[in-house]
Amino acid sequence: MSPDRPGRPYGPQRPHPHRPRRRTLALALCLVLFAALGGPASCSGGGSGPETTLRVLASDELSDMGPLLDRLREDTGVRLDMDYRATNDAGETLLTGRHSYDLAWLSSDRYLRLRAKQAPSGATPATGIQSTSIMRSPVVVGLTQDVARRLRPKSPGGRISWADIADAAATGTVRFGMADPRHSNSGLAALVGVATAAAGTGGALRPADVSCDRLRGFRSGQSLTAETSHDLLDTFARRPGRTNALITYESELLALNASGRLGQPLVVVHPADGMVLSDYPLLLLDAAHRDAYDRVVEWLTDPGHQRDIMRRTLRRPVNTAVHRDERLKAPLGNALYFPDDPAVLDRLLDDYGDPRRRAADQVIFLLDFSGSMRGPRTTALRDAFAGLSGADSSATAKFVRFYQGERLTAVRFGGRPLAERTVTVHGTADLTRLADFVADGGHDGSTAIWSALDHGYATAERAGREDPGRAVSIVLMTDGENNAGIDRTTFVSRYRARPADARAVHTYPVYFGDADAAELRQVASATGGRMVDAHDSSLSTAFKEIRGCS
Repeated sequence: MSPDRPGRPYGPQRPHPHRPRRRTLALALCLVLFAALGGPASCSGGGSGPETTLRVLASDELSDMGPLLDRLREDTGVRLDMDYRATNDAGETLLTGRHSYDLAWLSSDRYLRLRAKQAPSGATPATGIQSTSIMRSPVVVGLTQDVARRLRPKSPGGRISWADIADAAATGTVRFGMADPRHSNSGLAALVGVATAAAGTGGALRPADVSCDRLRGFRSGQSLTAETSHDLLDTFARRPGRTNALITYESELLALNASGRLGQPLVVVHPADGMVLSDYPLLLLDAAHRDAYDRVVEWLTDPGHQRDIMRRTLRRPVNTAVHRDERLKAPLGNALYFPDDPAVLDRLLDDYGDPRRRAADQVIFLLDFSGSMRGPRTTALRDAFAGLSGADSSATAKFVRFYQGERLTAVRFGGRPLAERTVTVHGTADLTRLADFVADGGHDGSTAIWSALDHGYATAERAGREDPGRAVSIVLMTDGENNAGIDRTTFVSRYRARPADARAVHTYPVYFGDADAAELRQVASATGGRMVDAHDSSLSTAFKEIRGCS
C-alpha cells in the first residue's frame, strides 16, 4: 500500500517539541569533539544515540509507515531496514531459527507463538526476547451500502454479527473478499472470529468446538482472495462489482474509504458477536540491540508520534493519552480470544482449505421412512430440514444452514431404498424441492439400515467419480433397529471393497426414537464417523450439530 495514498492524511507536521533541542545539543557536542580531537567528527545531528541499522522482518501492511520511519531515524539514529512479508509467512521464517533479522514487527505474533508450541524438542524458534504493542486494529467487515441496508433490519438493534454474515454468505447475498488465512493474519483473525462466534462459548476455541465444520456456509461466500491484505484491497478497488464485502483490518477499510478509489464508501461493520484485535507488536530478536530497540519503542509510543501514526495509518493508538480520531470512536465491544491450542489452528485451516478452491460439498441424507416414523417423528424430520433451509433464525442455525452450491441428496428408505432426490442449492426453489420430497409420503413397514448405508456409499462412490474434488459425507437418521436387508457383515465386506475415496466418506448416524444405540455406534465405527444423540434433544438440534462434519 503506497505511503502517499490519498486518504491517509499526512502533510507537513509541526516539529516535535524536543527535536530542535536534541539536534542543537548534538551539534554542540560535535563541535566540542572537533576542537578537542583536532580533526573532523560526524556532525549529522542524527538522533539521541549511536547510529545503527536494524534488519526488521515486518508484516506487509506496515509499508504505510515509511515516512514515519524516516523521522524515527532522524530522531533516534536507528534506521529500520524493513523486509515485508505476509504475516503468517513471516512467522514461519522466524520459526526456522535460521534468519538474520534483529527485530520482527508483525500485525500479530499469535500465530508465531502458537506454532512455536509445536516446535520439536531441542528447537529454538525465535519468538522474541521482548515484545511491545505499538498500535491496534480489529478485523472487521466492510459492506457495500446496499448490502448493509439489506442486512441491518434483520439484525437485533441493527447490529450485524458474524452469524448474519455467514447466513448472508450461504444465501449468496454477501460475496466477500478476504486474505488467505494460511498466509495472512487478517484472514486468520477473521476465521477465528467466525469460528468463535459459531461455537458460542464466549471463550478461546477448544478442539471440541471445531469438531464439526461450521465454516462452510461462510466460506461459500468468498469470491476474492489474495495472500496479503494489501493485495486484496488493491484487487477489490480495481475490480468493482465482483464482490460486495471486504473482511480485513478496520484501518485498511477506513483508508480505502478515504482514498477516493471507490464509487461509494463501504459501511464498516464491527461484528456484534466479537472481533479479534491485532496489536502490531515489535519483537526484539537479538539482545545485542536492546538499546536501539528501546529507543525505537520509546519513539513509537510517544503520545505525539502515536497521534501521527493514527493520522497516517488509521490504527488505534496504544497510548491512552491520545485522543482518538472520530473515525475510530466505534467501541470494540467483545474482544475475542485467539486459540491457545495448536490443534485448533490446524483444524480451522484444514477445514477452510484453499480459498481459491471453490468446490462445494455433498451431503447424503439416509432418512428412515419406516412405519414408526409416521406422525410426530416425520414432522420433526421436516422441521429439521426447514431449519437448515433458513426457517431457523437463531445464531447457531445461521452457521450451519444449507448454502449456495452445496449438493444435497435425500434418500427415503424402509425395508429397501424407496426414493432419492438430489438438488444443488442455487436458491429457495431448490430447497423447496428438497423439502417437498422429505414431506412426501411413502412409509414402509421395515427398516433396512445396512442396505440403506450400502446404497449411500454407492451414491458417494459415483459422486467421487463425477467430481473428485467434492467432499462427501453421509448422515443416517433412523428411529428403529435393522430388521430387513443385508446385515452388518455383508455391508462391511462391500464397504472394504470400494475405492479408497469412497471409504474415506464418513457416516454420522443420528440416535433418535427407538433406535438401537449400539448398532448406530457400529455404523460410526465401521465408517470413521461418530454418533450424534437426538434421543434426549430435538432432531433439529442433532442436525445442527452434525451438519457438514468431515
